[in-house]
Amino acid sequence: MTITEWPRTAVEPDPDTASPAAVSGTSTPVSQTTDAVSETAEFVSETESGTGTKPSSGKLTGTQKWAAGAIVVAALVLAGIGLYLSFEHVAIFAFEELRFGSLGKGQLFAVGVDVGIMVMIAVDLLMAWLKRPISWIRYPVWLLTAATVVLNAASGAPRDRAWQLLDYVAAGAHGVVPVLFIMVVELGRTSIDRVVRPDQAERDSIPWLRWVLAPVATSRIFRRMRLWGVTSYPEMTRRDQELIAYEQWLKRKYDDDISKASEDELLPMKMAPYGYTVAQALAMPDEQERAAQEREEDAERRRLDAETRSEVAKAESAAERLRAKGKVELVQAEVDGETGQARAHARAQVSAAERAAELEQQALDNAVVAEARAREAEAERKEAQERKTAAAADLEAAELERQAAQKRKDAAEADRVAAAEAGAIETERIAEARKAAAEADRAAAETEKAAAETRRAAAEADRKKAEEDSRRAAALADIARSQQEAAEAEKAAAETRRAAADIERRAVETEDAAKLKPRERNVRRVARMILAAGGDADRLPLADIQRELAVTSPGTASEYRQEAAELLADGYRPEQ
Repeated sequence: MTITEWPRTAVEPDPDTASPAAVSGTSTPVSQTTDAVSETAEFVSETESGTGTKPSSGKLTGTQKWAAGAIVVAALVLAGIGLYLSFEHVAIFAFEELRFGSLGKGQLFAVGVDVGIMVMIAVDLLMAWLKRPISWIRYPVWLLTAATVVLNAASGAPRDRAWQLLDYVAAGAHGVVPVLFIMVVELGRTSIDRVVRPDQAERDSIPWLRWVLAPVATSRIFRRMRLWGVTSYPEMTRRDQELIAYEQWLKRKYDDDISKASEDELLPMKMAPYGYTVAQALAMPDEQERAAQEREEDAERRRLDAETRSEVAKAESAAERLRAKGKVELVQAEVDGETGQARAHARAQVSAAERAAELEQQALDNAVVAEARAREAEAERKEAQERKTAAAADLEAAELERQAAQKRKDAAEADRVAAAEAGAIETERIAEARKAAAEADRAAAETEKAAAETRRAAAEADRKKAEEDSRRAAALADIARSQQEAAEAEKAAAETRRAAADIERRAVETEDAAKLKPRERNVRRVARMILAAGGDADRLPLADIQRELAVTSPGTASEYRQEAAELLADGYRPEQ
């Protein structure tokens, strides 16, 4: 027969009795051994133990209810008798011996103790009825009841003589009724608990005969039953029998020298005080090794799981980084595209502004050259006109001189003829000749006067022409001055546009370096437009913003202008 090969017995272990856990901390019992040492008959029955293990499943019948009611009435009568007997003795003893000062105070003391006992008993029974029993409440009840017994016994003690046997009997008689009442209360409490909780495991009591025949061994059994929650007395006796039989078997195996046994073989004796059966103690090494192996397997499994989770986390992290990198590259591509478009647009604007400035400068230069040429042509024309006018005046004066000379010549010829004929012609003819000469002189004078009048008219015409030429020259000078001012204004505007183009180019370069978003670029462009308009946001029309930024909504243009004004208020300048 091996260590664990035990004969079967009819006594089965209590299934409600939980076997202790293994030393390794396993959550399940090592075994539920049904073996017994020998085929010993069940010498302990439910009648012998005094308690039943099978609860009644039916409800109380009418007769049972009447019986229960009668028991309750009898218990109340017993309580009343006990209170009555105890009250007077305790009150008088408290007044006379305990120095309460007056009989009334002694009576209050007695009432207080009795009422306290009754209240705690009532609470104990009520909580048992509600399936929520309070186990510790019975101990104060027992203590107070014992105090009343002592007080009652002390009240009947002899005072002026020594104690005699009858005195002891009398003192004991004072405690009979209170003890009976406590027993009835405990009986009622247990009955209520069994009625309201029929499925609760019952704790067997050890037969009194065993206490008498083997008090030491029975006390050990009682201690182990209470310590390790073994409710079945037959189960406990079976375990004790197994342990004794196993010890005898070891002695037979090693010739009465158990010290030769191994540590594993001695486990049942070592673990018996801790509630282990023989089979459970012998199975402990295997269970511990299996538990250790399971712990190692669990640790290895957890390590592999941790490595798997770590690899999965790394893979997920790498995938997340790749997704984030893809998103960043996508956003960067979008930003680069928008930045490239903005840069190309800005370069186109700068190129257009520079080309416009060059064309304006070229037009300005052409205008200046044309104006200079016009002034030179006008001066040449004026000089030619003056020469022509002077030549015409000289020609007319020469013609008048010629006519006057001709007339003087004719007059001289007439004088010569008159002088020549003076000697040959008669006085009358001389007179006629002189008359003709005088007439010729008068005609010459008139001609001279006409010539002078002609010269005066020519001079007046020259003066008027000179005034007209002067006015024309002043008008031409005003026109030239206006054209020059316009050219200078165009040149200044071209310079302003060139400077604005340079500022725009630098601003675009700065925005490219800062990697601004398109909306931020548009806000800064509107800010530069506000500065170009004089610094007042209200002076910049929304139509210019719509045209410049290619937006169709006036609300969007207004938002751009508002944000640009706030940006300028914060100190933004294109030079920065």
